[in-house]
Amino acid sequence: MGIFKADFYRYFAFGFAGGALLVLGAMGIGHVSPLSNDIVPPAQAAQAD
Repeated sequence: MGIFKADFYRYFAFGFAGGALLVLGAMGIGHVSPLSNDIVPPAQAAQAD
């Protein structure tokens, strides 16, 4: 008997994997999607003086 039951670790792993898939799906893997531009805008360099 431990602090947490085995089900806790299983559901935590499923939740973490599911959340990671949702983030990767929203951001797009290997291509730029409009949704990813709304979350993290593309970087732009400032003018050099």
